[in-house]
Amino acid sequence: MAVRVRSDRWYDVPARRDDVWDAFARPGRFREWWPWLVAFDGDELAQGRRWACTVAPPLPYRVRFTLDLTLVDAPNAVEAAVDGDVVGDARLELTDAGTGSRVHLVSDLAPGNAALQAFALLAQPLVRRGHDWVLDTGARQFVDRAMGPSGAS
Repeated sequence: MAVRVRSDRWYDVPARRDDVWDAFARPGRFREWWPWLVAFDGDELAQGRRWACTVAPPLPYRVRFTLDLTLVDAPNAVEAAVDGDVVGDARLELTDAGTGSRVHLVSDLAPGNAALQAFALLAQPLVRRGHDWVLDTGARQFVDRAMGPSGAS
């Protein structure tokens, strides 16, 4: 049986939706905001683009994958097909929330190779914790670094 990691998370961002979208549309800044994103190759937030990523969660492995941007609906949503060490799909939606915005992230992922499938079966709670750490830490870092005083420029 394959291990699947499904997420349905909401994050409040103290910035207007258009400002959040503008930050997401600057992939050249991603590695400044997220030091655990140890390699990234992506030039723009546009439908049909492919981004290559390597993530180093606080676990004894690195995860390499591509994101094929299948939908980009500015400033509302992005959908991506995920392939590589993890496979599946993800969707990010932005909505207004008072004077700020909310980010809704939904993903359905599974290990994409035999080695990670075996590791995930043996260490499922650890894999889930690493995945959640990347999402939750990434959300905090985005607010602090991308939407903070020095990141907004």
